[in-house]
Amino acid sequence: MTSIAEKSQKLVADFLERQHLQKPDAQMDPFNIGSAFMEMTTRMMADPAKLVQAQMNLWQDYLRLWQSTTSRLMGEHAEPVAHPERGDRRFKDPAWQENQLFDFIKQSYLLSARWMQSTVNEVEGLDEHTAKKVDFYTRQFVDAMAPSNFVMTNPEVLRTTLETGGENLLRGLENLLDDMEKGKISQTDVDAFEVGKNLAVTPGKVVYQNDLMQLIQYTPTTEETYKVPLLIIPPWINKFYILDLRQKNSFVKWAVDQGFTVFVVSWVNPNERLAQKSFEDYMTDGPLAALDVIEKITGEKQANVIGYCLGGTLLTCTLAYLDQTGKADRIKSATFFTTMVDFSQAGELEVFIDEEQLTALEEKMREKGFLEGKSMATTFNMLRANDLIWSFVVNNYLLGKEPFPFDLLYWNSDSTRMPAAMHSFYLRKMYQENKLIEPGGIELKGVPIDLSKVKQPAFVLATKEDHIAPWKSGYALTSKISGPVKFVLAASGHIAGVVNPPAANKYNYWLNSRNPKNPDKWFENAKAVEGSWWPEWQKWIEQKSGTAKVPAREPGGGVIEPIEDAPGSYVKVKAQD
Repeated sequence: MTSIAEKSQKLVADFLERQHLQKPDAQMDPFNIGSAFMEMTTRMMADPAKLVQAQMNLWQDYLRLWQSTTSRLMGEHAEPVAHPERGDRRFKDPAWQENQLFDFIKQSYLLSARWMQSTVNEVEGLDEHTAKKVDFYTRQFVDAMAPSNFVMTNPEVLRTTLETGGENLLRGLENLLDDMEKGKISQTDVDAFEVGKNLAVTPGKVVYQNDLMQLIQYTPTTEETYKVPLLIIPPWINKFYILDLRQKNSFVKWAVDQGFTVFVVSWVNPNERLAQKSFEDYMTDGPLAALDVIEKITGEKQANVIGYCLGGTLLTCTLAYLDQTGKADRIKSATFFTTMVDFSQAGELEVFIDEEQLTALEEKMREKGFLEGKSMATTFNMLRANDLIWSFVVNNYLLGKEPFPFDLLYWNSDSTRMPAAMHSFYLRKMYQENKLIEPGGIELKGVPIDLSKVKQPAFVLATKEDHIAPWKSGYALTSKISGPVKFVLAASGHIAGVVNPPAANKYNYWLNSRNPKNPDKWFENAKAVEGSWWPEWQKWIEQKSGTAKVPAREPGGGVIEPIEDAPGSYVKVKAQD
């Protein structure tokens, strides 16, 4: 207890010091939430009859709940009035169903939560952006107020507290203080993993580096490889090893084992020195530089290129740039994983995009020259708050447990920084103004970008439950480029839907030989196929990789002296370093 008290005092002192140093003009509401809710409240009060009806509906639901609970207390069977949604793990403890009191608390919360969200959603007269913002932050509040998040209303926590004599709460307080020092919630046992030791261990070499990236070439595992090399461009908003977590779920290792010469861009974790690096620089020093090095090593002028998420957005720009400069033949085919080019349906991330928020963000980035990694991590965690925030609040702070070792969550917490100039351009030109789909809407290196000029064959993968790049926004790519497009929709979400090795035998995907303009029409006539989509992509990419095979290429190809072993040093730099 003494150590806890000392640590608490230090953290409070640090907090007060930060408040003292904070600029007096710092925004109290950088997300502009207050004005959105003020407008919603004004419009709600303008229709009192509708508000009264909503109150009556809530009263009737509670009357049914009281009747149901009374019947159960008298030993009679009664059907629940409110059920948790499928997959809601907050109420998995048996006491939430078996104990009448906790069952009442659970159902009372569900009724109130659904009433609050539906009442807010039915307010008329709000513009689309304000309505989405109000809905999003209402859900944040509703999620935060779940009875599972509090000691006295969580049966599992109460039981554990009685069994341990309160030791769980002491351990939880220690965990909370540790996380406050780190500035983020612990989602996994970080000591269980180390990049290069048990994550990102596919053998290879760093064959090139510049200020923005290291280029990794992986060691072949087959005697011969396809003639056309494969380049993977991951997003710089995360680290590349999501595609090389463990041997059993590594897309990189699997691709190497299929006989591809695989190169991967590993982006730098930028600091203030790179504050002025632009989106244009990321194209020049990323895929364009990588293609030159690949040609030097393999002798091949063309490469098949994969772009993942933001890396896919960069790939579309690169394709259009190469076309406009007479170098379209540098890329033979393009594969897009969960990529947006039309940001008109950008999902829940849209709530963070408006003039007030972008201005506040740019002001914040000017202080250090970059956006801190924890800011991006918090944003993504809020999109799935119950899974990525509140489940760990309960586990770490109320139950006093250490988080479970999980490779995916380690990667999720290994955040990256964003250079100020690049990030501002990306958010404004893509998300706010949606200029990428306009011919000449943006220019890179003085060249107008026109996606309709892109003629390379493309494989476009979207995932059905993607909360970052909604699948219908990914489908838009089928009509924005001019080449033949194979669209595949995978089950699950932004990460699990992509990282789905065949051996796992999980999920499914959908195929349709036609690409109608309406994505709903595409899905209506699509055929479901069980298992991983990886073999489907393999069949497609093999046709683009050359029928003749060549002797396996070692990293550097005897032309370039490798710099260091994979996964390289850039990926090991932490956001807090």
